[in-house]
Amino acid sequence: MHTDTEGCVRAVQSKDARFDGVFFTAVRTTRIYCRPSCPAVPPKPENMEFHPSAAACQRAGYRACKRCRPDSSPGSPEWNVRADAVARAVRLIQDGVVDREGVPGLARRLGWSTRQIERQLLAELGAGPLALARAQRAQTARLLIETTPMPFGEVAFAAGFSSIRTFNDTVRQVFALTPGELRARTVRRAASPPPATPGVISLRLPFRAPLEPSNLFGHLAATAVPGVEEWRDGAYRRTLRLPHGHGIVALAPCADHIVCRLSLTDPRDLLHAISRCRRLLDLDADPVAVDERLRADPLLAPLVDEAPGRRVPGTVDPAEFAVRAVLGQQVSTAAARTHAARLVTAHGTPVEDPEGGLTHLFPDPGALAALDPESLALPRSRRTTLLTLVRALAEGSLPLGPADDREEARARLLALPGFGPWTTEIIAMRALGDPDSFLPGDLGVRRAAEGLGLPGTPAALTARAAHWRPWRSYAVQYLWATDDHPINHLPA
Repeated sequence: MHTDTEGCVRAVQSKDARFDGVFFTAVRTTRIYCRPSCPAVPPKPENMEFHPSAAACQRAGYRACKRCRPDSSPGSPEWNVRADAVARAVRLIQDGVVDREGVPGLARRLGWSTRQIERQLLAELGAGPLALARAQRAQTARLLIETTPMPFGEVAFAAGFSSIRTFNDTVRQVFALTPGELRARTVRRAASPPPATPGVISLRLPFRAPLEPSNLFGHLAATAVPGVEEWRDGAYRRTLRLPHGHGIVALAPCADHIVCRLSLTDPRDLLHAISRCRRLLDLDADPVAVDERLRADPLLAPLVDEAPGRRVPGTVDPAEFAVRAVLGQQVSTAAARTHAARLVTAHGTPVEDPEGGLTHLFPDPGALAALDPESLALPRSRRTTLLTLVRALAEGSLPLGPADDREEARARLLALPGFGPWTTEIIAMRALGDPDSFLPGDLGVRRAAEGLGLPGTPAALTARAAHWRPWRSYAVQYLWATDDHPINHLPA
C-alpha cells in the first residue's frame, strides 16, 4: 500500500482511519510521522513520504506525532492474513520473541539465517527485526509511563530495554519528549483521573471500526471454563500463562476501543500479554475489506448489513484451545465446559484473584501428558485422541504458535487419531488465526445455510464459499449468528 503514492495521498486527505497501521505518513518539513487519520491539517503532497511501519519512520529519523499517536495504531491486517515467512516473522516479533531470544532466536524459529531475516524485513517493512522490536519497546514504555506510577527505572527494564540510558534516548528520539515530560502531559490531560488500582495496568486497545461485540464476547463468555475464565461486571476476565509468570486480564468493549486491565506478576510480560489479547479479540482485522467481500454474495449481504464488523474469536494459548477443541467434539457447549473444568481442577496451577472467581491457570501440555486416562470421563476413543494430542504438544512435534506454518499444522493435526476436518479447521481458525478456515460440516453452519438457501451438502457449500475467500472464517461467524445460541449474544 505504501508504494501507491496517489492512493496514500487520497487516504491522508480524507483522514481515512481504515488505513491506520497499514501505512504511515512522514512529513519532510516537520520531521514527524502520523497516522493517515491524523486530525491535523494534511501536509502538501510534495512534503509527504510513506512508510510501511512505524519502525521504518523512526529508522528514517522521524518522530511520532503528539496528536494522533501513530505508534499506538492498530496493527496491519496483512500480517494475520499472509502465511509466508515474513508474516510469521512479524507475528513473532509482535509476540516479543526478539526481546526474549534475540534475532538468532527468531532465526531458529523460522529456519532462516539472521541475514535472510534482515534482508526480507528491510525489503517489506523498511526496518529490520531489531528496529521493529525497538519500536514495540518504545510503545510498551509509553503505556507504562502513561498508565502506571512505576518508577522510570522499572519501566525501562519492564519494556525490554537493556539500560536506563537506552530507554531515555529511545523515548526522546521517538516521541520528542523525555519520560518525565510524557508522564506530565498525561497528568495534565486527565482532569480527574480515576483512582489507580495497585498492580493493575489499564490501557486502551485500538481497533478498526466497525466492531460487532455480540458474537465475539458472547462466544468467550458462553464457552468460559470455570476457574480460568468468567464474565463479570461487563468484562471478560481470564488467567494468562506468560513467559515470566502469570497474569489476569479483564477486557470490556467500548465504542472506539477495548478497555484492557492487566494484573501481571512480572511487568516484563506486558508486551506478550497485549499481543495475546489482540489475537484473542482479532483486533488487527480489516472489517471493511472483510464485509465488502462477503456483502458481494446476495445471500450473505443481509447478515453483514445487520451487524457489520464481526470478528473471529481467537485464543490466548493455542495449545489450550486445541485441548478444548477435542473436549468439545460431538458434545454441547455446557458439556465441553464441564470436561475442561475437571481438567483445570485436577491439573491446573492455582492462582490468586483479588477481584473475583478466577482460581487456576489452564494446565499446560506437560501437566496433561502424564494424566491417567481412566480418570477422564470420556469415551475411550476420545481419551486416546486427547492423550495423543497433549503428548505431541508437550514433545514439540505439533507446533501451534503464531509463526508456525498453517498448512503444515493442518497436516499434522489430521495425522493424529480422532482428528477430522471439523476439529482441524476450528483449531486453524481460532488457534492459528487463519482467516480462511471453513467448517462446511458444522451443524450450525449447515442449519444457517439451509435457512438462507445456500447449498446443503458440504461439497456444494464449499464450492459456493470459494467466492468468500480469503475471509471464510468471518463468513462462519455470520452464519453462526443466525442461530439463537448464547455464543451470539453479549452477556447482560
